[in-house]
Amino acid sequence: MNLILASSSERRIELLKRITEKFKVIPSNFDEKKIEFKSNVPEYVMTLAEGKARDVEGKITERKNTFIIGCDTVVAFENIILGKPKDENDAFRILKMLSGNIHNVYTGISILDLSSGRNKIDYMCTEVKFSNLTDEMINKYVYSGECLDKAGAYGIQGNAAIFVESINGCFYNVVGLPLNKLNKMFGEMGINL
Repeated sequence: MNLILASSSERRIELLKRITEKFKVIPSNFDEKKIEFKSNVPEYVMTLAEGKARDVEGKITERKNTFIIGCDTVVAFENIILGKPKDENDAFRILKMLSGNIHNVYTGISILDLSSGRNKIDYMCTEVKFSNLTDEMINKYVYSGECLDKAGAYGIQGNAAIFVESINGCFYNVVGLPLNKLNKMFGEMGINL
């Protein structure tokens, strides 16, 4: 089997390695700005995941027994998508918004089977509750620089772990690749990772 991850995310690569070592990484150049958010977060992340997988599909010549995994993860608070912060001030604003509140992390997954043309698409949602954060805590985290390349301005697997009061759902989804969901989707396609 030729398995391709359409992402250069170090976190996704590390997570996928937990269930298989046999995959290639081909980053997607899909322009996410082409997709308009129409107040339906699951539909949005699944559309982005499929777009990323389809973008990489165009780069593949060997189609037999080839599968492409496309993913997209977003943080949503009160139906507002909180993407990667533009700068440190934006990161502070986002974390202040999440402080003491519950937000949702959604990951869309698209698995393209290039042999058959089948495409399995699904999503996972995890509820995350943050403790009340002081400005000092937020500033310390923001100035660490860890937040700038992460949706919602935090990485649960890093120093922001201390912000998380509770989690309802898949931890790995919050990191960026829900392994149980991915494994089930492949199982439904008759593939045993």
